[in-house]
Amino acid sequence: MQTDNLIAIDKFCAKHDIELSFVSSLQQIGLIEITTIEDGWYIHTEQLQQLEKFIRFYYELDINLEGIETINHLLGRITELQDELTLLRNKLGLYE
Repeated sequence: MQTDNLIAIDKFCAKHDIELSFVSSLQQIGLIEITTIEDGWYIHTEQLQQLEKFIRFYYELDINLEGIETINHLLGRITELQDELTLLRNKLGLYE
């Protein structure tokens, strides 16, 4: 399998000085997806920004996993509402 768009989690954790169990916990509650190839765990590069955000929440802001899950849900909801607002403003602009 191609690993061009994948990053080894053990190397990522070593570079960022975080625990492998933290990344595993994020995967268990559904915040990130981990790909297993042979004996290694990998994460897609598209998820790196999200993972780094979770690392900041947990290690710098001292927010627990449940709090991270809640914050992620609320940020997703805000994005949805902003998109809906933009759509409605564009529709309203047609009638003005």
